[in-house]
Amino acid sequence: MREINRNCKKKFGFKDEEEVLKTVFDPDSNIEFIRIIFPDILGRSMDFSIPANELERAFKEGKGFDGSSIEGFMRIEESDLLIKPDARTFRVIPWEYQGFNEKTRWQEAIMSGDILTPEGNPYDGDSRYVLKNALTMAKKEFGIDDFKIGPELEFFIFPKKNTAKPLDDGGYFFGGMHGEIRKEIQLLLKKMGIDSEYDHHEVANGQHEIDLKYLSALEMADVSILFKYVVKKVARMHGLYATFMPKPLNGQNGSGMHVHQSIWSKGKNLFFSSNSPYHLSQKARHYTAGLMVHSQEISAVFCQWVNSYKRLIRGYEAPVYIAWGQRNRSAYIRVPEYQPGKEHSTRIELRSPDPACNLYLAFATMVMAGLKGMREKYDLADPVEENIYAMSNAKQKRLHIKTLPPNLIKSLDYMKKSVLVKEILGENVFHKFINNKHLEIEEYNKNVSQEYDKKVSDYEVEKYMPIL
Repeated sequence: MREINRNCKKKFGFKDEEEVLKTVFDPDSNIEFIRIIFPDILGRSMDFSIPANELERAFKEGKGFDGSSIEGFMRIEESDLLIKPDARTFRVIPWEYQGFNEKTRWQEAIMSGDILTPEGNPYDGDSRYVLKNALTMAKKEFGIDDFKIGPELEFFIFPKKNTAKPLDDGGYFFGGMHGEIRKEIQLLLKKMGIDSEYDHHEVANGQHEIDLKYLSALEMADVSILFKYVVKKVARMHGLYATFMPKPLNGQNGSGMHVHQSIWSKGKNLFFSSNSPYHLSQKARHYTAGLMVHSQEISAVFCQWVNSYKRLIRGYEAPVYIAWGQRNRSAYIRVPEYQPGKEHSTRIELRSPDPACNLYLAFATMVMAGLKGMREKYDLADPVEENIYAMSNAKQKRLHIKTLPPNLIKSLDYMKKSVLVKEILGENVFHKFINNKHLEIEEYNKNVSQEYDKKVSDYEVEKYMPIL
């Protein structure tokens, strides 16, 4: 992989198909292939490439592929589907490929797109379609024209894809190794028009975080799947392996994905109020209450793997308790402190998701659960600022503090009874997601004994690290 820099050529920010094709067909661009990237129902990155001269036809007709590619582990639907690339997602990959003959060099671009039926209709099993539906509903019912998202994506760097062995003994904001890998990732993303806010070593040995600058939800979902692709690519080029597996190490923190979010209308942040406690508007309070009231039934969408619940245990800064506060990092939701003059920054931070979830489904579920709270005008409980880990059970009961489900089985039990989640995901995705998860649990139980209910097993490292 050799990084290139052609200053005169546009690399991102394309507005339509005509502009994209003009760049692709420019002989100086050397773009030979277009990589089309999309998630399967489990959120894992799928991709295939087409020659650059096929892109014009793909814009008009879509590009056919085997529908089983997006089925997850349950490879049921073998019918053909189409994917139509979205011109606005076109980004030139900022490195050059080279064959065994060093004169054979080429460049690629990468795109997201919408999955369609052979008749050209939106496919209801497409995660991107689920998120677009949620955003359309938010605008139609509440006039919300922007749902801003800022995720904190954590990951580990290990020597190999099946070896969960830290390469450093660093901790939160200190020590550690591979800061240069974080920087290289950010510089490559910047060349594709993707900005970050900061990076640092995380709490666990070998654990890292890069925070992306907030974007609208659909763009952020597209960007986040590209982010994972680049993180893994850069690590691989250094002879290492990056994983977004939620909990690869026993005795250390797992990887979360704290999600900062706010809703907007006509350029106004609907979460801000100048004279309310915490500067949260009534809409923000109802929205936050919606996430809390429905927290148990939406947990499987945010924390979808058996391994996810090895992270959600007491003692590792995991947000097990369904409460909110401003400085409380043991709570489900945190409200970052307001800074005078920065009304646009008023937001809430949902702390339970992990980076191995399907980001499109997760963002759709967040906004729809929040809007349910707004629609029904849910009351928001009082904030809890003390460390809930140290709080007695009696006091937790007195404050009506509930907990997230302890494992994936319990999460699915809540999800299966949820009218809300079925409405958000749609019948197709809802049932396929649950079927995939039951298959995962069945396989896990065949290979892992109950002594690992709270511990990470070798099976999990071998099963999840290579795919997450």
